Amino acid sequence: MKEQTIPYKIYLDEDEIPKQWYNLRADMKNKPAPLLDPETMQPMTADKLRTVFCEELVQQELDDTTPYFDIPAEIRDFYKMYRPSPLTRAYYLEKALGTPAKIYYKFEGGNTSGSHKLNSAIAQAYYAKKQGLRGVTTETGAGQWGTALSMACAYFDLDCRVYMVKVSYEQKPFRREVMRVYGASVTPSPSESTAVGRKILEKHPGTGGSLGCAISEAVEAATSMEGYRYVLGSVLTQVMLHQSIIGLETKAALDKYGIKPDIIIGCAGGGSNLGGLIAPFMGEKLRGEADYRFIAVEPASCPSLTRGRFVYDYCDTGMVCPLAKMYTLGSNFIPAGSHAGGLRYHGMSPVLSQLYHDGWMEARAVEQTSVFEAAQLFARTEGTLPAPESSHAIRAAVDEALKCKETGEEKTIVFGLTGTGYFDMYAYQRYNDGEMTDYLPNDEELSRGFDGLPIFDS
Repeated sequence: MKEQTIPYKIYLDEDEIPKQWYNLRADMKNKPAPLLDPETMQPMTADKLRTVFCEELVQQELDDTTPYFDIPAEIRDFYKMYRPSPLTRAYYLEKALGTPAKIYYKFEGGNTSGSHKLNSAIAQAYYAKKQGLRGVTTETGAGQWGTALSMACAYFDLDCRVYMVKVSYEQKPFRREVMRVYGASVTPSPSESTAVGRKILEKHPGTGGSLGCAISEAVEAATSMEGYRYVLGSVLTQVMLHQSIIGLETKAALDKYGIKPDIIIGCAGGGSNLGGLIAPFMGEKLRGEADYRFIAVEPASCPSLTRGRFVYDYCDTGMVCPLAKMYTLGSNFIPAGSHAGGLRYHGMSPVLSQLYHDGWMEARAVEQTSVFEAAQLFARTEGTLPAPESSHAIRAAVDEALKCKETGEEKTIVFGLTGTGYFDMYAYQRYNDGEMTDYLPNDEELSRGFDGLPIFDS
């Protein structure tokens, strides 16, 4: 196929929006280990999970054999407001780099939440409404998930209570205000409004918080109010299931032009974006139908894959949530206040952790000044200001493209542009003023997190 026949943006038609989500676990020979009950250290039962999560989401969470789940018509209709999202050829970035590599990015920022998070938020709000609940509680880091869930809850007339990591609450006040526009209440975490929040503040006075802290508060709030359930924006397998729409659309767009990627890259915090993007491609690799390189990119300040341990750990700082076997820095690890708030989680999705442990994908950690350098280059060449989280993937894509420049290889690179950075101007100001620094936790700091790992016979 001639190069010029490939457009800058590859769009699918509205009727090509996937009708089913893909469950990657169905094709995994080594399934993720089961979630454990924090009280008994035995596998969580559906009945126990229903006290925290919506009923249908519990079924999705526990099912690791069904390859496809039908997307309800009401969710598909909502998707049509902003999907299919475009797959864009980064011609101008390629030119600036002088690389023979072909670079594509899947842009998920074309909605008010500014990110991919709405794909799962609308699904979880739908199941909550279907169950007859009054509302939901959740945590948010950078604010994209909280914004997305606020939108979804407004659509279904549900109460939405968000616990926002305090450092992001202070750095990103306008993201907070968007949530309030959609009717959500937003509380900086850790807070004095929950028992677990007060306990964390007593142990870590003055802390800027973490996603693990905010999760604990949101779970406590949900389980203490009748008619409420807790919903999560990443990590859990149900979220990766919903986010598979990203990868399914990406693959369909590439298939339209007979394009086969060599490298697929995504930023990695809890794993929802990366897992959703790579899902159908990883499925092909697991089935032996095709081969790809997958690269997970995480912040050097919170390096769960590259410096963490593959063990059972609590999913939250307050140790009230189920335990997951994952790459983790320890639920007590409080990461530095980096500007990629959505990637400041102590652990990684059990699905992605198992795949990484088994050698199916790679991982690398990058420092934030190099991330913003890549973000600025992307903004100047491709015309979109990327979110700091997304810019981790940009950094790795640029690095891989420069390697192609050295070797002369014409590799095809695909990365996920998870969202826009227009609410992250404080971070960009710090970078432009030369005030941004890099932080890498030392071995002593990591050891403190590891010292809090649970010890039991699993």
